Amino acid sequence: MGRQRPDSWRHRARYVFDRTLARSTGALLGWLAACCLAIVVPVSTLLVWTDPRAPRSLTERLVAVWRTSAETLRLGGVTGAPLRMLLSVFLGLIALLCVSTLVGVITTGLGDRLEELRRGRSRVLEKGHAVVLGWSDQVFTVVGEMVISQVGRARGAVAVLADRDSAVMASDLNAALGVTRGVRVICRTGAPTDPAALALLTPAAAHCVLVLPGDDAADAEVVRVLLALQALLGAGAGPPVVAAVRDERFLTAARLAAGTRGVVLDVESTAARLLVQAARHPGLVRALRDLLDLTGAEFHVVHAPDALGLTFAEISPRYEEACAVGYLAADGRALLTPAASARCGPGDRLIVVARDDRPPVARQEGTAVDPTVMAGPHDRQRYPSKTLLLGWNRRAPLVMESLGRTARPGSHLHVVSGAEDGPVTVATAGPTDDEGVAVSYHVGEPTRPGTLRALDLFGYDSVIALAPDEGPHRARPDDQLLLTLLNLRAVEEETGHVLPVVAELTDHRSLALAPLGPEGDAVVRGELTSLVMTRIAQNTGMAAVFEELFAARGGALALRPASHYVLPGRVASFATVVASALRRGECAIGYRAHDARTPRREADVRLAPGKTERRVWTSSDEILVVTPSDAGARCPGTASDERPARPDMLPEARRGTEGRPARGPAPE
Repeated sequence: MGRQRPDSWRHRARYVFDRTLARSTGALLGWLAACCLAIVVPVSTLLVWTDPRAPRSLTERLVAVWRTSAETLRLGGVTGAPLRMLLSVFLGLIALLCVSTLVGVITTGLGDRLEELRRGRSRVLEKGHAVVLGWSDQVFTVVGEMVISQVGRARGAVAVLADRDSAVMASDLNAALGVTRGVRVICRTGAPTDPAALALLTPAAAHCVLVLPGDDAADAEVVRVLLALQALLGAGAGPPVVAAVRDERFLTAARLAAGTRGVVLDVESTAARLLVQAARHPGLVRALRDLLDLTGAEFHVVHAPDALGLTFAEISPRYEEACAVGYLAADGRALLTPAASARCGPGDRLIVVARDDRPPVARQEGTAVDPTVMAGPHDRQRYPSKTLLLGWNRRAPLVMESLGRTARPGSHLHVVSGAEDGPVTVATAGPTDDEGVAVSYHVGEPTRPGTLRALDLFGYDSVIALAPDEGPHRARPDDQLLLTLLNLRAVEEETGHVLPVVAELTDHRSLALAPLGPEGDAVVRGELTSLVMTRIAQNTGMAAVFEELFAARGGALALRPASHYVLPGRVASFATVVASALRRGECAIGYRAHDARTPRREADVRLAPGKTERRVWTSSDEILVVTPSDAGARCPGTASDERPARPDMLPEARRGTEGRPARGPAPE
């Protein structure tokens, strides 16, 4: 073993210095004084000795050095006996200590106060504002929609409370939202489960309160937040409350905690239903976003006194800028696509697609409907479908359930997922109890080209691609999904055929990266559900409308060829399209013009156009319609379901034995 080198004087001096500083504050002050004297005294001596007017005697020069050093250190320049000089030094040090202490106390107090203000602990003194509780990936969509809803108010504001730094929240929201058009976004730091923290946002004076779901283990916290609101406001008091949970096991408890003024959504079930509707009708995702956001035309529940006693056939063409789709009864039940002879009764309100919620204005008579350009009866028979499900996550059983409820007998669902993401165990992969859908499973990684090339991809009516659940030893979920989409896109380019793919992304930033084909589309998890929450927050009556719209048993949105309603190549008004759709039991609410240069997912859907608008309709144009309930679908809540519908219950609340997902044979 080599001989250890002796420590240098620099290391020993540094060690002694560090050890001395660690002792106490007094030692630090002593070193500070020594360092100051070591600099000030030599410099003062140099100044005196280089001054041509300096005294000649050594004693007088030392006194001058003392005065220069004392003035520099603000110790006073008393001269005379040594005792007087020591007392002067003592008083100077005391004065310096007092001033430094006072400055430190003031600085600390101001710093603490500024930090408290920065963290957002002052009470929000607003009225009619929107309150958002919690923080999740949905917060940007929800706050953005609430900002739009507050535009035009005298003191529009959106208050956000979460257990995060308020400055960080404000920075993230400002970066995501940009210009808020005069609406202030106020962030406060605190636990939403604490009634004292909730009181900072003055929820009793708010227009609405939204409770966001957190991560997968935060549903219990949503229940606690709802209980805290009830403790602060009282049962049945306060503004409407809209909340969401991810696990349906917490749904009943959350609804009880929300009270009579609360609406609680099941995020996973609602997202699965919207995903299935998007898969059935390629290009529908953009129309869903347009219908659910607060810009342009969307669903509204309006009072229309002039419609009382009229049949739906008389109401449908009555309004120029609004498309009627049904009634909201006085007891809270929503009826979409009613029979043409159904009359608007006392207390009923109209469900319309319009640009605002003002009572619609009846159009002037004279816009003729031209029956000569209406298309003849079209075969409405639905055929068995064949669907490919790539990947697996916790929402996959709900997707299978939604597919199984409305599929025609003889339909087939093929599930392909990796061994680690195995969809079902051997116990749950027994024979199916649903005669409508046959389910088969195949073990294989969708991210591998060989797995996809072994499938007859172009033999499926639709392809649904799911991102895996997050895990401690997994990459970001969207990374695997993007690989799957890349492989699907490669197959499209090789064959020259297109695939109707709908992908479910978890991060909105992945949307711009997704390699989608001309018929492909993507849904960001939670985005559409967030839009549903904001629409219900504006009007709780919309809960019953969305129940009918997105439940398997209710009316559904569909994009159908314009040739189903009017003859191609003929000029016709939109009123003619509406009348033709009504003869088929459907409600036309918009159209999309064909543009071969624009992918279907990016094409705009014109919602609630004027009834007098005339154009040449082509066979490639599409009409957006609300379709009637499929009498053949086996779903809860139909006439055979004896349980009455509540307006604050969305479809996922009523799940019985008929709601089990379809199951197929054991994995191949």
